[in-house]
Amino acid sequence: MQPGQAQFFDGLTAGRHDVQVALTGDRMALEITGDTLPAPLRWPLMDLRALADTARKDRLTLTRKAESDDEAPRDPARLILQDAELIDWMRRTRPGLFKADLHPGTWKKLLTYAGGAAVASALMLFVILPAMADTLARIIPVEREVAFGKTVTAQMERILGASKLGGLRCDDLAGQAALQKMLTRLTDGQEMQYDIQLQVFDHEMVNAFAAPGGQVVIIDGLLQQARGPDEVAGVLAHEIAHVESRDATRHALRTAGSAGLLSMLLGDFTGGAAIALVGEHLMTAAYTREAEAAADLFALQMLDDAGVSAIGFARFFDDLDDIGIKLPAYLATHPVTAQRAAQARGFAGAQGATSPVLTDAEWTALRNICR
Repeated sequence: MQPGQAQFFDGLTAGRHDVQVALTGDRMALEITGDTLPAPLRWPLMDLRALADTARKDRLTLTRKAESDDEAPRDPARLILQDAELIDWMRRTRPGLFKADLHPGTWKKLLTYAGGAAVASALMLFVILPAMADTLARIIPVEREVAFGKTVTAQMERILGASKLGGLRCDDLAGQAALQKMLTRLTDGQEMQYDIQLQVFDHEMVNAFAAPGGQVVIIDGLLQQARGPDEVAGVLAHEIAHVESRDATRHALRTAGSAGLLSMLLGDFTGGAAIALVGEHLMTAAYTREAEAAADLFALQMLDDAGVSAIGFARFFDDLDDIGIKLPAYLATHPVTAQRAAQARGFAGAQGATSPVLTDAEWTALRNICR
């Protein structure tokens, strides 16, 4: 093989040396010669490494494996080949040319660092963020909580298939009046922290959920599944309990923090994924058993204060067991419905005088709110 033209940089000075490169007689090394070099250089072929960042196909930048303090053990000198025949020969015959060399123990260090990062991330996700969410839920201003809740509710609507904001909201006037009457009946005389913003989404899902700041959504599928307005009143009272206890805010903050951390780790810095995850998680919110038990007790007391029988609440849980499907909130992630039904039925047995939360005509109007 004829000597080829190349450029040599010693890595210690800025000077460039125009050199010639040829295989040694034993074909075990490259010999580098040039008028400006103090002496010919011999680079063993087995030590040659190509720089992975070389973009041009008509050039090949070489260095060689050598002991160094850098991340990869490399000689600081660089040899830029420009001879097409020599470049082709190097690529065809040197299988270790693009080998990644690491210092001894590097993989162990990397695994140690990766394990430490995993532990730190888990600590942040499961310990620090929940604690921060609990604190923020107590101190966040109500007006900011309301704004956050409206954003999350809008995201929920998009998740359920709305093509535009408000596209799933049901606004039949008679149905709205019946819904407001139910809410007023439950909250009248109560010391409420929030002005409950109640709406119905036109979707077949059998569900209801609370978002931060007093936002409560009932899905039309629940209205169609319920056998009477008292059942819906019990569900509504339960969601109001989550609002008043700031469970929804706490859960949303925790989810947003987790999603934000994961977004940074995975490369999404827009925040859109975090908000979407918050909305989805609130629709399938798995609050703690303690929070769910407290919300049930709150709902039963609210029904009693409003003079509404808790038997409808019990019957709703019975119906969930009977239909035997996996529901996002009230069956899949909440406590066992049979136990909740028994508790509500026992509470109803001790209630005094009660009356339906809506008339038959109002109940019909509510069920037709999306029609």
